[in-house]
Amino acid sequence: MRRQWVINLGAAMLAGAVGSALLGPAPVGAVAREIVELQTSVNQLIQGQQAIQTQLTQSEAVEKTLIEQSLDSVNKLSGTMNSLQKSVQDLQANSGARLDSMSTQVQGVSDNLQESLARMGKLNQQLTDIQNSIQGIDSKLSTGAAAPSPAASMPPGTPNGSLPNAAPNAGSAYGTPPTTPGSASSPYVPSASPAGPASLPSADLLYSNGLRDYSGRKYDLATQEFQDYLKYYPTTELASNAEFYLGQIAYSQEQYQPAIDAFSKVIDNYPKSFKLAPAHLLKGLSLVAAGQKASGIRELRLVIHNYPGTDEERRARTKLHDMGLTA
Repeated sequence: MRRQWVINLGAAMLAGAVGSALLGPAPVGAVAREIVELQTSVNQLIQGQQAIQTQLTQSEAVEKTLIEQSLDSVNKLSGTMNSLQKSVQDLQANSGARLDSMSTQVQGVSDNLQESLARMGKLNQQLTDIQNSIQGIDSKLSTGAAAPSPAASMPPGTPNGSLPNAAPNAGSAYGTPPTTPGSASSPYVPSASPAGPASLPSADLLYSNGLRDYSGRKYDLATQEFQDYLKYYPTTELASNAEFYLGQIAYSQEQYQPAIDAFSKVIDNYPKSFKLAPAHLLKGLSLVAAGQKASGIRELRLVIHNYPGTDEERRARTKLHDMGLTA
C-alpha cells in the first residue's frame, strides 16, 4: 500500500514535470515578445531623440548665423555712424576755421581802414599847418614890401646908409624883417609827432609790419612787433588793436592763459576800443578752453546781452548751444 502510494506520488511528480516542460516555453515567448516590443519602442524613442537633437542643432546653427549677421550689421552701422559723426565734426571744425579766418580778414580790413583814416587825419593836420605857415610867410613878405624905402624917407642932404637917431633894430622897419620863427629867413616847420628811439620804426610802420606778419601767420615776428608798438606807443589810437592781436596770436596757438590776459587788457585799458566785443567773445572762448567754464559761460552771456545783433553775439550763442546751455 505504501509502496503503491510512493509509486503514485512519483508518477504524479513525473507528470507534473512533463507538464511543466510542455507548458514552460509559452511564458518565455511572451516575455521575449514584450522585450522585443520594448526594444522597438526604445529604438523609436532614441531615433526621435536623435531627430530632435538634429533639429535643435540645425536650429542652433541657424540662430548662430542670424546672430552673426545681426552683429555684422550692427558693426557696419556703428562704423557708418562713426564715419558720419567724424564727417560732421570735420565739417564743424572746417566751418569754425572758415568763420575764424573770415573774421580775421574782416578785422584786418577794418584795422587797415582805421589806420588809413588815422593817417589821413595826420596828413590833413600837417597840410593845415603848412598852409598856415605859408600864409604867415606871405603876410610877412607883404608887410615888408609895403614899408617905405630908406631913400624915400631920408631927409635931404643925408648921406646914404646913415640915418640920424636911428634905433638899434630899425632895419626891420625898412623891409628887412628880423630873424624870427615864421619869417622868410627862418620858415615855420610843423612839429613832428613824438617818436621812439632812433633805431625804432615809426608807429605807423611798426603797426603795419605787425599786421602784415600776423596776416601772413608769422606769429613770432608779429608778436615782437606788436609788443614793441605797445612799449613805445601805448597811447595811440591803434594800441588796443595791437593788444588784441597779441591775444589772438596766443589763442590760435592754444596758449589760453596769455590770450585771456591780453583780452582782459583790451577790456580794462581801452574802454572805447571797437575791439571790445571780439575781445569779450575770445576771452570767453579762451576761458572755456582753459577749463574755467563758469567764467567763460558768464563772459559769453555778457557778449549776448551787451552786443545783440553782432557776429560775436551769434558765435557766443552757438558756443553755448554746443555746450548744451541756453543764453
